[in-house]
Amino acid sequence: MNSGGPRFVADVGGTNIRLALIENGRIAKIEKYLCADFDSIASAIQHFQQNNVETSFSAGCIAIACPVNDDMVKMTNHTWAFSKLALKQTLGLEHLFVINDFTAVAHSLPTLNHNQVIQIGQGSAKENGNIAVFGPGTGLGVEHLTHTGNAWHTLDGEGGHVDFAPTDPSDLIVWNYLYKKYGRASAEEVLSGRGIVNIYTALCLHDGEIPHLTEPSDVTKAGLDSSDIYAEKAIHQFCRVMGSFAGNLALNLCTKGGIFIGGGVTSHLGEFFINSEFRSRFEAKGDFAHYVKDIPTYLINEPDHGLLGALAFLTQQTQRINEDE
Repeated sequence: MNSGGPRFVADVGGTNIRLALIENGRIAKIEKYLCADFDSIASAIQHFQQNNVETSFSAGCIAIACPVNDDMVKMTNHTWAFSKLALKQTLGLEHLFVINDFTAVAHSLPTLNHNQVIQIGQGSAKENGNIAVFGPGTGLGVEHLTHTGNAWHTLDGEGGHVDFAPTDPSDLIVWNYLYKKYGRASAEEVLSGRGIVNIYTALCLHDGEIPHLTEPSDVTKAGLDSSDIYAEKAIHQFCRVMGSFAGNLALNLCTKGGIFIGGGVTSHLGEFFINSEFRSRFEAKGDFAHYVKDIPTYLINEPDHGLLGALAFLTQQTQRINEDE
């Protein structure tokens, strides 16, 4: 990629788009817009360009919360839809990369330092060891990262939709509730915003109580301030299930590089999560407790990790293209 023109990265969610310039290999001049204020992603990027650079961008990387495998990209939680090829032409770019938002999260992980994560429990990361990241939010995002040759590669999948594996009596209460309601219990129906509500509802109904909280934020708030005993039990169980799930990811791919946790739900739990039984459940793998006990677990504490991941991906692709030329 020989062009010396300005480059940008973008992190696009259902509500906001965050854009940044790349200056001296780092993100700079971050701006955040409401997606609803623009008719298209092209107009949002053009607005950012007009505010920050005098010439057209030469390249960019967009991390976006929706499938990106085809040329046509249609957002799941917003009205924007675009052709990658047409957007590249509209913006006059030499190179455009469009990646899933969780792919960007994964690519950010090797670049984070100890100030950008909070380690939970023991363990130390092995350089270039396999990494897993998951994030309970509206859904449950999961991604794996492996290092081959001189580059990091994501291993895509739908890890949020694996079967929910109960490991204690409270888990079984939740599993039974979900099975009766849906005919199947998936991890996402437990480890997400609605998952917290599902846990709360299941625990209430099991004791013959009427659940009166219906929003994830209400359950979380009532649990954190101990104003509702079932909400408090629900967030305790949520943290335990996260530990078991994280331990399964560690076993699946020998994640010596660490397990990272993102997502809005976990960040709202804050210190409660850090002090929870997450790590003890992570290590509760019976005869294979020794296998996971030295694998570190981290809570992502960097608000710009989506942009950092888009930058890491763009940088890696830049190096590959230059090597090929």
